[in-house]
Amino acid sequence: MPLLTPSSTPMGLPPAHATLICVALPGLAISTEQGQLTGQGLEGFYRSGRRMLSRCQVRVAGQEPLAVQGRMLGADRARFMATLRVSADAGPDPEVVVERTRHADGTERITLFNAVPRPLRLLVEVALGTDLAELGAVASGRAGPELPASVHDSGLRWSCVGGHSAVTAQPPPTDALASAGLLRWHMELPPGGTRSLELRVRPDGAGPVRAVGRGAQSPIARATAAGDDPGVQSLLHTCVEDLHALLLRDPVNPADTHLAAGVPWRCGMAPADALVAARMTLPLGTRLAAGTLRTLARTQLPGTGARSGMIPGPRRDAGPHLPPGCTGVEATLLFPALLAEARRWGLPEQETEKLLPAAERCLRWLSTTVGEDGPYVPDPHHGGPLLCETQAHAHRAAVLGADLLDAYGRPGGAALRDWAQELRAAFREDFWIEDRGGGRPAAARTRDGRVLPHLGSGAAHLLDTGLLGSGAAAPGLLDKVQTEQLARLLGGPAMDSGWGLRSLGAKESAYNPFGYRGGAVRVQDTAIAVAGLAAAGHEKEAGSLLRGVLAAAEEFGGRLPEMYAGQQRTAGSAPLPHPSACRPAATAAASGVLLLTALAGIRPDAPAGTVTLRPMRGAPLGEISLTGLRVAGAPFSVRVTRLGLAMVEEAADGLQLRV
Repeated sequence: MPLLTPSSTPMGLPPAHATLICVALPGLAISTEQGQLTGQGLEGFYRSGRRMLSRCQVRVAGQEPLAVQGRMLGADRARFMATLRVSADAGPDPEVVVERTRHADGTERITLFNAVPRPLRLLVEVALGTDLAELGAVASGRAGPELPASVHDSGLRWSCVGGHSAVTAQPPPTDALASAGLLRWHMELPPGGTRSLELRVRPDGAGPVRAVGRGAQSPIARATAAGDDPGVQSLLHTCVEDLHALLLRDPVNPADTHLAAGVPWRCGMAPADALVAARMTLPLGTRLAAGTLRTLARTQLPGTGARSGMIPGPRRDAGPHLPPGCTGVEATLLFPALLAEARRWGLPEQETEKLLPAAERCLRWLSTTVGEDGPYVPDPHHGGPLLCETQAHAHRAAVLGADLLDAYGRPGGAALRDWAQELRAAFREDFWIEDRGGGRPAAARTRDGRVLPHLGSGAAHLLDTGLLGSGAAAPGLLDKVQTEQLARLLGGPAMDSGWGLRSLGAKESAYNPFGYRGGAVRVQDTAIAVAGLAAAGHEKEAGSLLRGVLAAAEEFGGRLPEMYAGQQRTAGSAPLPHPSACRPAATAAASGVLLLTALAGIRPDAPAGTVTLRPMRGAPLGEISLTGLRVAGAPFSVRVTRLGLAMVEEAADGLQLRV
């Protein structure tokens, strides 16, 4: 599947914010709310990144039905309703209702309903066409013209050097006109009766799409939520559906699964995003984390050079004030942290031990990378700044990695802890900027010692310290006073848009409410901020951000995009979609899981057979129940009351509750 990164995508991507996207990878169906596939923009059925069908236009009695509604029915299907009048003397009421149900697997069912008390004889025509273009070509406007069709079986077929596509119809059409790409049926509808036809779009000779998330062995538990706030049920349901829809198998070992980064632009593996999403979804089980770690371990760079042990990844835009950052550094530092936390959530010891050598190589890369710039981890780009966010990732990797090494009697834990302590002491001096407002963390520090003072959502990663044994959070890079000040800043009007956390403060130079790292709300960073603020005891700020994202999710129909505009929320307003945002996106869907489970503060220690609950005492969403989670390999359910008290309602036998 294609993976278009910000540095490789062309200018002027076709807008995706107004489309309905059905996802069950490797299958996609992209439509506007009108329902007709016209071949414009991104419209079409896709499979493994190739557009199998770009045009599917229905006409009834020589007319195009009037679209009245298009809506998602689930992550992988959408329904479109239309009406028409077929009699010359008909009044204002429609005589025929046309329903189209479109699936990501390449199936479309078209149903006609006769709404008048007399029989109707109708000519139904479906005009089909495709260019068999790759998604990247479609996105850049380089898709070619439609290919000529040939009659094939009970439908049409198209061919090019890159592949073949066929559409079969049931019942078979009365006529099939290859030159016009047209299928025709003569249908008789009795009064109040219906007639249906089904189209199946497939690569020639291929079977239906076998989506990973639809199998009985899906690695993601289908957890549910209920509570005083009706939005929690919809949010978790949609997020879990989207996570299933984004699952991919590793081609090297199909038993291992991971999440695609997002649709439509990043339908392939993005290492850092896959690890972030797997970590956020640990409450839904550890199998996704295990599959993601095994897949990425096979990509780890060998040898003895400076990059040995790294998980490779592309560079990514870091905003208006910083050069692009290396996602490979982030992925390499996330790897041991995810493995350590997955073990706490219940990853079997045997599986953990098999992944330990890859984690050790990541930690060895970390140890050999620091030194030239003091205790800090530099960006691999020569002369690049030392990023605040990278130091947070590195510190967490060292502390959690040391904990993991100690658990298996491996050497190196003490040295990692010593370095982490040195980093904490230096960071609190070098990366903290004192000012009349109480100070702030620097976004970065140049090699010559200058600090870049702008405040962005990357600072939220300073609150994400990770999980140690007995439910304890790992120490952070900031001291208590600095953490309190950061909480005030993140909860202030410059950062909290009312819909979530801005990626750059509204008072900063170059602020752009639509900027990926320049002011838009990135759902991933908002979720990390909510969880980190809650864990540090700053529930007022956490609750405000949480309620903002939940309100935004409702406006987006429960399906959160990876980002949206950071404009200030006002009475009667709605969040503005970003035209190039992926939706669904792995990190956004996983963020919904983290946001809701943060309310209960679940901190498991499966090796010790315990789970600690640290709920948000203010209960910002009222009472909430989470069922079908996974802790220590077994179902886990928890309820948080309106008084902020958490109660376990289902858990593994022998799992002890700690408070």
